[in-house]
Order: sequence, then structure tokens, then C-alpha cells
Amino acid sequence: MKPSHLLLLAPMMLLAACAGVRDDKAGATRNGSGAYDAAAAGTAGQGQGYGATPVDSSTLNSNLSPQQQLASIGDRVFFTVDQFEVSAEATATLDKQAAFLRSNPNISLTIEGHADERGTREYNLALGQRRADSVRRYLIASGIEASRLQTVSFGKERPAVAGSGQAVWDQNRRAVSVVN
Repeated sequence: MKPSHLLLLAPMMLLAACAGVRDDKAGATRNGSGAYDAAAAGTAGQGQGYGATPVDSSTLNSNLSPQQQLASIGDRVFFTVDQFEVSAEATATLDKQAAFLRSNPNISLTIEGHADERGTREYNLALGQRRADSVRRYLIASGIEASRLQTVSFGKERPAVAGSGQAVWDQNRRAVSVVN
């Protein structure tokens, strides 16, 4: 292998090694963007988007951290372009979150609002806040005490998936519930 190829390969290997750093506090793996990777927490395919497999909260593994339990039932909901109203698909996930919170009265959440890369920083921060607030209102309407739910907007600053294009943007327009 030529030395010039090694110079190209070394940074790629370093990035790959850093992409799955374990976050022991949360008990889940954070991907390179700082978001939780549910697959590493043993919850692949569950609660990560539309068509998630329903999980009975009575069967949750008590060996999992509260954040991992929340991820297994669905810790995020997605939004369409420039929208912040909770969709019909999102209500199924939020109903599971509400049931989880009712069965765990000592747990509180921070709801993170996110946007895709399009639009100005200011616009996306405001849109992310409206998304987080919509999720919070839904959970309050489902019987969760308002004092247990905080919101924050990250706008386009913390994408779940790096890059551009419709598939990437679809994953980045979201609200994520994080156990405090």
C-alpha cells in the first residue's frame, strides 16, 4: 500500500473507532453526532420510527436503564417539513411514553426538538421548540404532570443522521424524549 493511501485511511479508521463511543451514564451508545444509538442498547427496530413494534411495558427488562427502557418503547417521534403538530403515527409512540411515565412516577423527561439542515439557524431553533412543546402538550393531555416535562430546542445543530437528502432529513425532523 502506498504511503499516500495510508494518510487517507488513518483518519477514516479514527472516525470509525470514535463513532460508537459508549456513554456509561446512560447505558446506551451515542453515535458520532451525540445521539443515542438504540441498536447498541439492544432495541433495534423498536420505537425508532413509523411501524415500530409495540412493547408491553410490563415486559420491559428491569436490568435496562430508564433511558434504554424508554428507547425500547419509542423515545422519538418524527415530523413532516415545516410542521410541529403531533401526527397520528406519533400518537402511538407518545401513548406508550405516557404509559411508561405513569408506571414510573419518579422519572421526568427533557423533550428535545430538532429540525433538518434546511432553513436558518433561528428558524430551526424556533421550529424545534414548537415540536418539543407539541410533544409536551400531548403528554400533559395524557395525564403526565407538567412539572415532569422540560423542553429544549437544538434546531439543526444536532442531527441524528449526517448528510443531505430526503431520507436524512426525515430522520432529523424529530422530537426525542430523554430521561433526566
